[in-house]
Amino acid sequence: MMVPTAGAVGGIFLYLYRKFLPNVCSRLHRESRPEPAVTDVIMSQTNTPLLDEVTRWSRETCRQRLKSVLPRLTSLHNDSENWDDHIRILKVITDMFLPHMALSELEDECFSKILPKAVTMFEGMIKEILDQVGGLSSQNTELCALLRNILQAMMQIIDALTTCVRHVGTFEEAPELDAIRSLPTCILKVLTETFNHCKESEVVYCGRLSLVADLLQGLFKEAYSLQKALLELLDRISLDSSASEEDVSDTVTVIHNLLDICSIISNLDIALHANTWKFLIKLSLRYQSLVEEHLHHGDISNSLCDNLLVAFNNCVELAEQIKHAGLQESTQSPEYKLFQKTAKMCRFFSNTLVHYIKEFKFFLTKYCSCYHHLYLHIISKFPPSLSAPTLPSALSEELNAAALVPMGALLLQLLALRPFAEFVLQNDLRLSPEHELPQCLLLVSVLGQIHSQPEEVLQLWHAGSQFSEEERRLPLYQALFTSFRRCGTERRVPVLLPGVMLKGQAQVLVTLHNHICVQLCASVAALPPVYIPVLERCLLNTVLQTDTQTALLATDVWCFTARYGTAELCLHHVHLVAQLVKSCPAECYQAAQLGLLLRRMVFLMTPDHQMELVERFPPSEVGNAPVWRHVLLRALSQTARRRVEADVTGLTQNALSDWRNGGYKLGQVEDVNTVLLALLAVVRVQSSPEEPCVSSATRVITQLWERMSPDQVQTHPVLQWTLQLLLSISANLVKNLEPQVIYQALLCVDKVVSQKCGDELLLAALEFLSSLGKIFFPPDSQNPILPKLSSLFTVLLAGGVWLLQQHALEAFSQFAEVTNHEEVISQSLSVEETKTKVVNYLSKTVNAREDVESRLQRLKLEAAVIEEHNEALERNKENASSKLSAEAAAGLEPCPKRARQEAGAEELHSRYIRAAETALKGLQALLAGGTPDVVAPPPQWLQPKLQELQTLITDISTAGATT
Repeated sequence: MMVPTAGAVGGIFLYLYRKFLPNVCSRLHRESRPEPAVTDVIMSQTNTPLLDEVTRWSRETCRQRLKSVLPRLTSLHNDSENWDDHIRILKVITDMFLPHMALSELEDECFSKILPKAVTMFEGMIKEILDQVGGLSSQNTELCALLRNILQAMMQIIDALTTCVRHVGTFEEAPELDAIRSLPTCILKVLTETFNHCKESEVVYCGRLSLVADLLQGLFKEAYSLQKALLELLDRISLDSSASEEDVSDTVTVIHNLLDICSIISNLDIALHANTWKFLIKLSLRYQSLVEEHLHHGDISNSLCDNLLVAFNNCVELAEQIKHAGLQESTQSPEYKLFQKTAKMCRFFSNTLVHYIKEFKFFLTKYCSCYHHLYLHIISKFPPSLSAPTLPSALSEELNAAALVPMGALLLQLLALRPFAEFVLQNDLRLSPEHELPQCLLLVSVLGQIHSQPEEVLQLWHAGSQFSEEERRLPLYQALFTSFRRCGTERRVPVLLPGVMLKGQAQVLVTLHNHICVQLCASVAALPPVYIPVLERCLLNTVLQTDTQTALLATDVWCFTARYGTAELCLHHVHLVAQLVKSCPAECYQAAQLGLLLRRMVFLMTPDHQMELVERFPPSEVGNAPVWRHVLLRALSQTARRRVEADVTGLTQNALSDWRNGGYKLGQVEDVNTVLLALLAVVRVQSSPEEPCVSSATRVITQLWERMSPDQVQTHPVLQWTLQLLLSISANLVKNLEPQVIYQALLCVDKVVSQKCGDELLLAALEFLSSLGKIFFPPDSQNPILPKLSSLFTVLLAGGVWLLQQHALEAFSQFAEVTNHEEVISQSLSVEETKTKVVNYLSKTVNAREDVESRLQRLKLEAAVIEEHNEALERNKENASSKLSAEAAAGLEPCPKRARQEAGAEELHSRYIRAAETALKGLQALLAGGTPDVVAPPPQWLQPKLQELQTLITDISTAGATT
């Protein structure tokens, strides 16, 4: 029930009530108004004989002479220009004649004749107040009395309108709308003006509000009661499908007027606001079939969204204030009670919005972006979002029930709307950082709800856009992978979400990766077969993109798909991935990510299918070496493993023989490196030095170390790649290597470490150095090896970026744990700073701890840098993603083997010639015209240097002709 009390009045009135009017409360609850009626204060200037006579009539006389006198009174009312006369006549009509009128007579004989004039006079009074209020002060008693009289007159008009409503309510039968057509429209106009005046009173009356505060309180109370009576009356009216266009139009007008009132009273009174909204929605749904094509659905839904956001934000702010004030346990405190009231309003608007969208969803398609933003904003204020405030559990649970739970119901209503799906799944959707995780969680929620939807909804979300004329939208799986990629900061923190409930175990918190992976796998298990090709394309596209963790998520889902499906499906996928690996350039990120996928999927194959893979991609062929470099041989059956080991070691021996027979040409090193990659995969899983492949690999590696020249390694990048592979293989075969081979390896490492070299090479060197702790060097070989080993550890522990330093500390500690040559340890730690680093590492000492906020800011910056790097990689024209995706979709045959060694040599010649030509042309331009920064004559040493270059060119030409 809408029963106004002192607490139900707006905030400004409550403030004034407490400060200026301590006795207002008792006055508000009295039936009589605080001031005498205006007709008793101001004597009418038009003291007509008719009015004097009528005021002395009895009720029976009024009833008998109704037909003859009422038209004269209404005419007199319309002709009156004086407010006092107007109110006097209005009161006579409503108090003395209205009670004797039948329901059928009200509109034509009374309401349509007097109410429009009453509205006009009411609006005129408001305007007069606005014109005069500027001079109001406590000293200007005359103006103060005038304004108070106007406010009293406004209350008299509202009282007369209330009398009209109550009289209509006395009839037993429910009135037809056309019988009171003027009444709702006119009353709603008066209410709108009244509430707006009360809302703006602080601005209108400025610092002089106390002079009229009591009357404003009374005015608000009268308007409150009038609206309550009107809504009760309108609730009795019933329209059916045969209602006239005029009735429908009037009903729509009432709804829109109530919407206007809602926007005005939102900050005045919680109960009035909620009850007005309830009736507005009730009226819209009761006559849905009649009014749905005429309502301003956008205004209604946007207003609901705005009110929900305001209530929700207020709840969050109040909860934080309660937390900071330590009042979370004081459930009777005013702050806590206000929070509960605001949360109740939040829940009301949430549920009302969901209900309205459910009933009018097809009229609301243009506003899906608004609902999307609302959803993201609310989700962003709850854990695990990084922008969510930390609230006491009791307040958080109450807020969760008020706002978060209804968001699930809201999403369920929006799933079938194509514009919503198109907005959520758009390819270039850019959101603020705090909304990236909510977007990801939204897509996860869609994934969980969509399986129970009709086929057309499944197609809308799963299939993506099918035709060029459609709005471009991604398949749901692709959109989820893309959204996960954009949550870089959240993944690094990491944020935690509830895991899956397992029988007999407590629910635990898991990472975002784990949470989404479980949801994706559950979705795949229930996916209709028709959408499997879409899933496969999404998985492939994601594995081929640049973000490693996103590719890993796709790999996890792909492995589940292969395991959940048939063995033949797994075999098909392995063949596809192996072909893509074979097509990739040797050192690109796609090769690494596809290789990881291949490595894991081989574990899922049956033994027969593993042998089929061996037959399809024979390890004895150089072109298939990139495939077998990624396969863990322990995943293979015994038969398949022996076959691969024998073929790879035989291939390596053949490649080394070809290189030797070809005169150890530099152009042939690339093929040697290719087979060494496969050999590395073989030796990594050998547990016994007596294995046949181990002895074969040891012979090959020994021969290669004998050919490695430290000076050449420093000069040629391709040999640095060879050195990296040799170091990794040697780390696994270290117990089988001779001391002189190890010393040769240390010389090469020393040469490259002293110069700037790649991080991958340094990591391989650290792996090799760490493995040397497993062996004991005989005395005759200790003198050259141990000092070199100590000096290398000293250099690697002292310099480098933090990541390489961490690997160096790890390698050194592993070496120190098992070595018998303790002098290496002491000699490596001769520098005090290095010794301190090692001691801190072993004792797990943390030098400096970041506070939570600083760490979060650092992670955000790092995530931005990494994403920028990934996007740059994807823009690179040399990126092979598009080509690989096309090959996978078309099911191409294996591509031809790579060109022979001569092409590699030719490429090197071309590269050096282009570099020399570019440098000489630059020098020529400098000598011809100079540059803005270089205007001095050429140096004296230039001419002799050019002569030396000419001699060098002649020597090169002569050597080329001889070859």
